[in-house]
Amino acid sequence: MLTTTAAVHAQTPVWQSLPPPPSLPHLASDGYVTREGARIWYGTVGKGPTVFLLHGGMSSSDSWGNQVPALVDSHHRVVLIDTRGHGRSTLGNVPLSYEVFEEDLRSVMDTLHIKKADIVGWSDGANTALVMAMRDPSRVRRIYAFGANMNADAAKPDAFNSPILAKVVVQLQQTYARVSPTPDGFGALHEAVETMQKSEPNYIASQLAAIHGPTIAVVDGDHEEFIKEEHTRYMARTIPGASLVILPGVSHFAPWQAPGAFNASLLQFLR
Repeated sequence: MLTTTAAVHAQTPVWQSLPPPPSLPHLASDGYVTREGARIWYGTVGKGPTVFLLHGGMSSSDSWGNQVPALVDSHHRVVLIDTRGHGRSTLGNVPLSYEVFEEDLRSVMDTLHIKKADIVGWSDGANTALVMAMRDPSRVRRIYAFGANMNADAAKPDAFNSPILAKVVVQLQQTYARVSPTPDGFGALHEAVETMQKSEPNYIASQLAAIHGPTIAVVDGDHEEFIKEEHTRYMARTIPGASLVILPGVSHFAPWQAPGAFNASLLQFLR
């Protein structure tokens, strides 16, 4: 017989589960870029074509524990970035915005002498990747944009009532306290991110339609908690040449919930 805990786990649909990712592997190098009053952390591991991993809001590079080994094993050089104010990076003295995040990304690329790379973004990280595709497409080969939104109308009306959200916040807060140079600063980060997300992103169809250059996959789970599926389909339809990928049986947290399926989709795209 299953124990009570195991029985509950067995009955929980994958899309409602929240398994924590494994720890990141040992990195080959790491460092900081100082910009607009913030120290932006980056780490690298692996050899081959460069892939940047951009995490979601209030998260950190530690969220990619399932993906980094798969990318390294498939002969990629992985560059992780902790978004300003998140993880090992400091908040700085300018309001958070996706365009500031994109400029931070460019600074890391310049510091590492990387002219062009693939980008895998999750949630806010996917938004940042698409902003780079709009503002500086010459720096991007391919974008795997998971859980992105390009305007505030994309949010589901009951997005913040999702039962999984409280669990996610606890998990993110614990990681923040462990890795941040300001371990008691999660509240300030939470406020800064919420302030940004109340007014951003705000890109219109003509801006998305003007994207040319990068190959883009617009990706989400079929049980996405926060973003309307119609918005995901709209982005894929509006960005020239973009493909649409809907991963079955998972939510906004697919990289944790079904890493095998997520990684297979990602690696197929990068190939």
